[in-house]
Amino acid sequence: QVQLVESGGGLVQAGGSLRLSCAASERTFGSYAMGWFRQAPGKERDFVAALSMSDRLRNYADSVKGRFTISRDNSKNTLYLQMNSLKPEDTAVYYCAASHRSRSYVYTEYDYWGQGTQVTVSS
Repeated sequence: QVQLVESGGGLVQAGGSLRLSCAASERTFGSYAMGWFRQAPGKERDFVAALSMSDRLRNYADSVKGRFTISRDNSKNTLYLQMNSLKPEDTAVYYCAASHRSRSYVYTEYDYWGQGTQVTVSS
C-alpha cells in the first residue's frame, strides 16, 4: 500500500506561483497513475490534473489549463504540481492520489490519497 505525503502549500498573492510535491513511500511509484484533486470549503472534491502511468498522457481541468503543470520524478518517488498565475478561486486543500489504473481523472478510481496541503490565494 503506497503512502502519499503532500507539501508545498501556503499563502500566496494572486498572480503568484507555488509548487506542490507529493512524496510516495514505494519504489513502485512508477507503476501508478497519479493525480491532483482539490477541495474548497463546502464544495466537492474536484479534479485538477492527472498523469498516466506511462507519463505520456496528461489531463487538466479547464480551470487550470495553461497555468498548472503536473509532472513526476520516478527516481525520487515524487509527484509535482507547478501552479502559476494563481487566482483566489484556486484556494483549496490539494490532495495527491495514486491509482492502479493506467490513467484516470475520476476521483473514485484512485486508490490511495495523501492528507492534503492547504493553498490560499489572496486577492
